[in-house]
Amino acid sequence: MKRYLILEDGSYYEGEAFGSDNFRIGEIVFNTSMTGYQETLSDLSYCGQIVVMTYPLIGNYGINRDDFESLNPAIFGFIVKEACKEPNNFRSVNNLDSFLKSKGIAGIEKIDTRAITKKIREIGTIKAIMSDSLKDKDNIIKKLKNSPYANNQVKTVSTQKAYPIPNGGKKVVLIDYGAKLGIIRELSKRNCNLIVVPYNTSADEILNLNPDGIMLSNGPGNPKDIPESIETIKKLIGKLPIFGICLGHQIISLACGADTIKLKFGHRGGNHPVKDLETNKVNITSQNHSYAVKIESLSKTNLILTHISLNDKSCEGIKHKKYPVFSVQYHPESNPGPEDSKYLFDNFINLMNNNKRTKNA
Repeated sequence: MKRYLILEDGSYYEGEAFGSDNFRIGEIVFNTSMTGYQETLSDLSYCGQIVVMTYPLIGNYGINRDDFESLNPAIFGFIVKEACKEPNNFRSVNNLDSFLKSKGIAGIEKIDTRAITKKIREIGTIKAIMSDSLKDKDNIIKKLKNSPYANNQVKTVSTQKAYPIPNGGKKVVLIDYGAKLGIIRELSKRNCNLIVVPYNTSADEILNLNPDGIMLSNGPGNPKDIPESIETIKKLIGKLPIFGICLGHQIISLACGADTIKLKFGHRGGNHPVKDLETNKVNITSQNHSYAVKIESLSKTNLILTHISLNDKSCEGIKHKKYPVFSVQYHPESNPGPEDSKYLFDNFINLMNNNKRTKNA
């Protein structure tokens, strides 16, 4: 069955349908990872987006029970060159088509993903929607042009109630902006006693939990859409060690007086080189973001630039001059992607240990 991808600039691409027929308007973006499509599909940072995979064969190892980054995906659509119908892997319990149908995610294959990716690189991310017909194309394009970009993604994906993940080590409050399970796994591996809280939890509520440190998760959208979270972090900086990832990194930066900008087409994939300016080492990283901290804006803050992208020289990490606060734009928990940067979770544990010793001195 034919299916079409229609873009707000009036162009369209023909392919074949798979997955559900739940068509939603979303921002179209591309991901350059060769593997990890299950983690991509279940990453809540893709809320409101339609994802194009640049690698040509997707679904060849199926869907397994272990590699989810959330239980309820928030992605709006999935575009691939070829969707494997008969996966072959000992962990596979489902195929890609059945999974998308079960989660209400529309898909399209046998489509020119290279041409779509080149267009996004040339003009930037734009709105799109899938359709099984071109009969109403003009009205669809009009609707695309008149529809605003989503601005409530974090409110949509964040937990509604706080919940504990008990363990015997450091007590960490994880502020959930759309947290990947990979972050929870890495903290749990280090015996952290976690309390996951909603994005709009106040500073007083967090401090009343008496944590040893605070983790700010990844999440979708523009960090400026959640000003209440920025105000909360302003009140927490200097009180406890803080580690931020992705959206959490941007929120820390905004709370300290820096600014953020939207990138032309963002960074998405598991092959992005990042240079640590303090060690001169290069890590290959997993990334998924549309926004970045504006490097020039750091000069008026107490933040130091610690990492840069070797692809476009954008900000990939910062730390505070006075307080035990640091963050990175990329995903050290990987899932999917390289594991070069998992040591950052150990650095966070060390910060909490050092902070406790300083308090007890």
